[in-house]
Amino acid sequence: MENSAKQFRKRNAILACLRQSEAHPSAEELYHSLQKEHSDISLASVYRNLKLFKEEGLIVSLGTVNGVERLDGRLDPHVHFACTCCGAVMDVPDVEVPKSVSCAAAQSLECRVESTRLVLTGICKNCL
Repeated sequence: MENSAKQFRKRNAILACLRQSEAHPSAEELYHSLQKEHSDISLASVYRNLKLFKEEGLIVSLGTVNGVERLDGRLDPHVHFACTCCGAVMDVPDVEVPKSVSCAAAQSLECRVESTRLVLTGICKNCL
């Protein structure tokens, strides 16, 4: 019983850490953040739980930025900006995902679009 309780505690900690982060962290970044309070957590455990969360629809992958998969705990439609120089990923406030994009894709491909994620890429103000 203690083992499953410990596993559940780690799983909750991983999900909470991701949902509280605005940096859209990688698995490794989550692991390092979690180690401060959960010294017994392993990188393999983080990866395993992130895979499970993605399969269950609790988190989303934003794809790779500078060769590293970035994750998001926010599930509502929103726009991201990814810096191709430093790799920072941030939410773009006050900009909505245009519904016309999903509608045009659905019409063009004769499909049903179930979710839309928009990631803009470029160079952030810090790297300019």
